[in-house]
Amino acid sequence: MRRPARRGSFVAVGVGIGGAGQTTLEAVELMRAADKLFHSALDPVVELWLKELNPSAESLHPLYEEGKDRSETYAEMVDAFVRCVESGRSTCAAYYGHPGVLVEATHRTIRTLRRRGYPARMVPGVSADGCLYADLLVNPGDRGIQSYEASDFVMSRRAFDPRAGLILWQVGVLGETDWTSKARRHPERVAALVDVLLRKYPRDHQVVLYFASTFPLKPPSIRKVRLRDVPKRHVYPMDMLYIPALSAD
Repeated sequence: MRRPARRGSFVAVGVGIGGAGQTTLEAVELMRAADKLFHSALDPVVELWLKELNPSAESLHPLYEEGKDRSETYAEMVDAFVRCVESGRSTCAAYYGHPGVLVEATHRTIRTLRRRGYPARMVPGVSADGCLYADLLVNPGDRGIQSYEASDFVMSRRAFDPRAGLILWQVGVLGETDWTSKARRHPERVAALVDVLLRKYPRDHQVVLYFASTFPLKPPSIRKVRLRDVPKRHVYPMDMLYIPALSAD
């Protein structure tokens, strides 16, 4: 009797911001059990750990090329994941942070596979905003939180309420559509963002340029600055900008 073909599956997991210490037990077991493990980890130590965890581990970093449009890279990731699942393998994609936060490829893969009848899901991970809440002692339940990707915030003219906290992601790559290994500074773009914010916040309002720690013993980057002075500061590619709510007084 002919055995039925094995059916593939897909799961997206996160390895947290700080590596193994922030990876959930569920994510570890899913990565270990997968027939094929893809990953996009920032830390070489995490890459080595993933290879020990699952010898099939393969980095997605070669898909990023200098000057290559990020949408093309994401499409190639989706294609790799879908082909692996359709070949009958249980497939796991592990991403830095949370697998659904600013990770377009996982969402597209899950939608595509579900339409084709394959089991596909996502499990949560520690994300950068979760680290921000802890490091800056922000309670989103106090005044509320608004969260936008910086380029979308500016170009789509998103509405925002200064009476609630505001998180802007990827301020350091504002307006970028391609990937580069070299940090490119565009203070004029940051200035344009600040001009939008100054419509509702005072110039001296204190904000925070924040980057979560990627190593257990390394502190996070927390730079407090007046809103008007943000364009004068060096903004790193992964920086988030946190704007506290205006006082209720």
